[in-house]
Amino acid sequence: MLRLLINHPDVEIVFVHSTSNQGNLVADVHTDLLGDTDLKFSGALSYAIDVLFLCVGHGDAKKFLTSNPIPAGIKIIDLSQDFRLAAAAGQDWIYGLPELNRARIKTAGFVANPGCFATCIQLGLLPLAAKGLIRNEVHINATTGSTGAGQSLAASSHFSWRNNNLSVYKAFGHQHLNEIGESLLQLDPEFDATINFIPQRGDFTRGILAAMYLETDLTAEEAETLYEDFYAGEPFTHVSKKNTDLKQVVNTNKALVHVEKHGGKLLIISIIDNLLKGASGQAVQNMNLMFGLEERQGLRLKATAF
Repeated sequence: MLRLLINHPDVEIVFVHSTSNQGNLVADVHTDLLGDTDLKFSGALSYAIDVLFLCVGHGDAKKFLTSNPIPAGIKIIDLSQDFRLAAAAGQDWIYGLPELNRARIKTAGFVANPGCFATCIQLGLLPLAAKGLIRNEVHINATTGSTGAGQSLAASSHFSWRNNNLSVYKAFGHQHLNEIGESLLQLDPEFDATINFIPQRGDFTRGILAAMYLETDLTAEEAETLYEDFYAGEPFTHVSKKNTDLKQVVNTNKALVHVEKHGGKLLIISIIDNLLKGASGQAVQNMNLMFGLEERQGLRLKATAF
């Protein structure tokens, strides 16, 4: 988030709040920013701002806002899961998936940034939901890089464990299923199909590849046209006629979607960078929309592919 905002032509970072790193140079903690900023972490808040990004752990955003009431007029973009679901969000928070809620985001005061798995999977399913075409079980296998686990050390994030390794976790019960379901219901009030989601930890650093399939009567040509029409004009989500790979999206805010027909089944492959379109990049995209900026501003990034 800091790297994107430092290089955004329309942004000035007023402060970076931290209780654990107060007084430390930002570039000493985030060493990739050496030479880009002289900012120091602050223990105090400033209200001379237009927008506040909350980059705290799940559950901590609500606690922070309870302890630190933000003056009216300051917009908030939260990257945790605290306000993503309707029951927790109330009327104030808008779910920040631009491909679903662009018009509402433009006038929002508070935006709940979607989860990384949720973004990748929803972008693969939204075109079908918009036409009421998800009437059978959806089967999803999705693999994420190690950065999806954050910076805190855990048994499954050590290099010696992660390298040359692959594992399943939270099978059928991942927390992002709830926000996926709410978005599909938003487009299709009759949606009640089961989503079978198997998340995996990959032995790479960044990116998510989600492979999904379901039974459908659509032909291959009809499916491709459906997806191309739904995402026509989208600045970051594109339909690829060819199969895709993660290096096409890593280090970008892009999402690529590819569809294939296999017998009576439709295969959908969706890929994103979990740290950009799955997190900070999408937050900046939402900020651009909220302030009437060009949507791609600060996000014209080069993929890691050659």
